[in-house]
Amino acid sequence: MFCTRCGAVNQDAARFCKGCGSAIDLAGASGAAVAAAPAYAPTSPVFTQSAPQFRYAGFWRRFAAMIIDGIVFSPLFLIFFAGSGLFGVISGAAAGRDMEGAGAALLGLGIFAGVLVMVAGNWLYHTMMECSRHQATLGKMALGIKVTDLNGNRISFARANGRFFGKLISGAIMNIGYLMAAFTEKKQALHDILAGCLVVLK
Repeated sequence: MFCTRCGAVNQDAARFCKGCGSAIDLAGASGAAVAAAPAYAPTSPVFTQSAPQFRYAGFWRRFAAMIIDGIVFSPLFLIFFAGSGLFGVISGAAAGRDMEGAGAALLGLGIFAGVLVMVAGNWLYHTMMECSRHQATLGKMALGIKVTDLNGNRISFARANGRFFGKLISGAIMNIGYLMAAFTEKKQALHDILAGCLVVLK
């Protein structure tokens, strides 16, 4: 017979369960048979995975990291801008007085090339650094923060691109997209929300 408490199989004449030791209800004096209990089927434990916990980077820490990144890029910007302008001036002087229009065009072309190089450099700097093993630019590393996806994992190059170009939208609306990092629950700026990213403390 089966124990109704733990489901262990016992001999018909047993008074106590060999599994849990509890008393077994035998047939009464009338000798009526006791109905067998259904087989014991233990239930498997259900494991639930809790959501990852993060310490989100606040607005002012992120702002300071942005300032550091700007300082890193300022000398490079001046070098490229000055070099482009110098190229245009030299080209214009070489063209002579009779070709002032060509000299001005070369000056403009030099400046445009310098700006283009800076924009491309800024794009590659942010996307490559944030999808690298560091998950952060130099400014973010200095402040002890990094960029992750919503599960805390390293982001892909494609997601880093989405986050970078999302900054154009954040800045286009009077920088309100950046200010959102001070008020949203997970300290996300607009470009973080658009790209599905978090900025968290290491």
